Amino acid sequence: MLEVNIDGASAGNPGPSGAGIFIKNNGAVEKHSIPLGSMDNHEAEFIACKKALEICLEKQADIVWLRTDSQAVVQAIEKEFVRNEQYKPYLNDILNMTKQMNLFFVKWIPSKENKAADELARKAIHLN
Repeated sequence: MLEVNIDGASAGNPGPSGAGIFIKNNGAVEKHSIPLGSMDNHEAEFIACKKALEICLEKQADIVWLRTDSQAVVQAIEKEFVRNEQYKPYLNDILNMTKQMNLFFVKWIPSKENKAADELARKAIHLN
């Protein structure tokens, strides 16, 4: 099972953005800071989720537990619906990837429990 914490961050809304992905796999830790260009914070959160799932599929993970402090992302995944047209392509990609896994869990966590992913996302902003 892969334990994945994600965060998207923007300096401005919209502004330079980044994705932070923190993965634990049997005690091993993997960190990703991915610059995303200019976008709003919600778009950065959805892209962080999409990028994290792409990494999980590359690793052929069949069980993924994803945690994020983005209520928008968690609710969109759980309801399989997002109102904003801008985010629909991301949600469709995310849902298609989760269906390729045997088990996929998503959980909202408070920001204070997501510091590692947040630091990686903020680092990624400066890599733009």
